[in-house]
Amino acid sequence: MKRFGLVAAFLLALCSAPVTKADGMVTVTDVAGREVQLRVPARKVILGEGRFLPTLAILEQTNPVALVAAMMADFRRFDPATYAKYKTRFPEIADVAEIGAAGAASFSSEQAIGVQPDVAIFGLGSGHGPGARDKEILARLDAAGIPVVVVDFRRDPLVNTPRSMRLLGKILGRENEAQAFLEFYEANMNVVAERLKSEPAKPRVFMEIRVGLRDQCCETTGRHMMGRFIDWAGGDNIVAEKIPGTHGVVNAEYLISEQPDVYIATAIGNYPPGDADSGRVILGAGAPAGAAATSLRRAVQRPIVSELRAVTSGRAYAVWHHFYNTPMHVAAVQAMAKWFHPNLFADIDPEATLAEYYARFQPVPLDGVYWTGMDAE
Repeated sequence: MKRFGLVAAFLLALCSAPVTKADGMVTVTDVAGREVQLRVPARKVILGEGRFLPTLAILEQTNPVALVAAMMADFRRFDPATYAKYKTRFPEIADVAEIGAAGAASFSSEQAIGVQPDVAIFGLGSGHGPGARDKEILARLDAAGIPVVVVDFRRDPLVNTPRSMRLLGKILGRENEAQAFLEFYEANMNVVAERLKSEPAKPRVFMEIRVGLRDQCCETTGRHMMGRFIDWAGGDNIVAEKIPGTHGVVNAEYLISEQPDVYIATAIGNYPPGDADSGRVILGAGAPAGAAATSLRRAVQRPIVSELRAVTSGRAYAVWHHFYNTPMHVAAVQAMAKWFHPNLFADIDPEATLAEYYARFQPVPLDGVYWTGMDAE
């Protein structure tokens, strides 16, 4: 999809009203196109991905953990640094039942039903929990009288984030909070979109995801997940037509022949790093700027990557991997736009956008860095 088609779709989604009332209940149309009837506001939810918790916190900052009866373990396992921040602020998070490790196969319908939630919140194309395509799980929960609402911050995030936030605001009785966040989100996304209308040139970009997870080069993303961020930020994703799903692998020969102008690594390393993180880029909660930059410089010294023109010319960057599944990505899009078009966005401050996001919409403080470059200190 071209960038301006994406803008139109974004605005259409922002203005949509997927709610009708019937018989004292509400019927919502979720992002999978399913009509779901439930009673609002929901006071007890289960999360098909634990990393949805910080998104709930946008709407309920006093104690979002109190809303959660059970969740998948991906938050604790894959983003332990942010989980630790939440545990410090809300120690009771340790007592929330875990209904699976990661992935639909590990999801326990019996445990989910046992906590008797008002609603289950699943992802559209979730990689770390049950999603819209897991029909048997949906059927079991439906038979138990548990409505399932599907949201999406991952597969098509720039279109589905407004729809998903409105849905969550409705089912949690936090519509005013959802509207306040979307005004912030829309304003900051539109700063990028409006300026790019006058800039037809696009640098060629390659994003290597989950750097350090495996030896082979190179895992990447096409038109989904953070591949969408590249397009919105005014870049040309060189693998957009090569990766049919959310992510895949391209070979070294392709990269060498295509020679991107900009290289971006996604960081799955946490701070402080352990031996298992030695090849990973370190970003996120608690990560110092120096450690982050050092980890990126180390990562781009690998064979093949070190030969890319983007690296040798100093246009290599890293971004926190977990932006792919949170509305917090608004700040990441601004950071990428500044990397791609430094003159056009010279006065834009993505760090300030991230700081405002935390100050206004999170119950825990901002600490650590969430993106870096080779020249960072």
